[in-house]
Amino acid sequence: MNLPDGLLTGAWTLLGWLLFIPVFLLTVWRAPWRRLADTSCFNLWLGMIVCLMLLWSLQAGIKPGLSLHLVGATVFSLAVGPQLAFIGLCAVLVGVSLNGAAGWETFAVNALLTGGVAVLVTQAVLRFNERFLPANLFVYIFANGFLGAALALLATGISASAFLVSAGAYPASYVLDEYLPYVMLLAFSEAWLSGMIVTLFVLYRPEWVSTFEDSRYLRD
Repeated sequence: MNLPDGLLTGAWTLLGWLLFIPVFLLTVWRAPWRRLADTSCFNLWLGMIVCLMLLWSLQAGIKPGLSLHLVGATVFSLAVGPQLAFIGLCAVLVGVSLNGAAGWETFAVNALLTGGVAVLVTQAVLRFNERFLPANLFVYIFANGFLGAALALLATGISASAFLVSAGAYPASYVLDEYLPYVMLLAFSEAWLSGMIVTLFVLYRPEWVSTFEDSRYLRD
């Protein structure tokens, strides 16, 4: 999911930057920075950035751009909110790029596909569950932590695949046969890891999960 330099033409790289810059600036502008004034929240934010740098560095790849690794965006987004999560994931990508696992020219595309799509899907699942599902602890953990994480990773893999095919980097038949099946398998691992972490946070450190409200999910 981390695209290297040289895989895309200049036009696609430029398009990525034209989309990323306004999205990132708007996110920085609207981010709830006051939340990081709390020492525990700030330490959690920094800690998750460091942990995800290590997680993103553990990747397997078929060909350049067709790499596989856990994302962790769902836990990040549920814990600190979508804006701070996206900014944090961009910081993770900086560390991964410095390590040589991703390209600097394609930084914008990587940030949008790996961070932006996952955070967006996580928030969409959260809003859907809040509106249509019962408000209780188990629904929050399983619908958001497990299912939300799986859908977020699947959306990331599908979006990256569609982008690579549209950019002419790989034929659709190759991506469908050699890459997407492994993305689907990886989604189960993402779901279990994210679900377990969300469960631990909610049970032992609920103050670390900004989207979890005791008055809503524990009112009975």
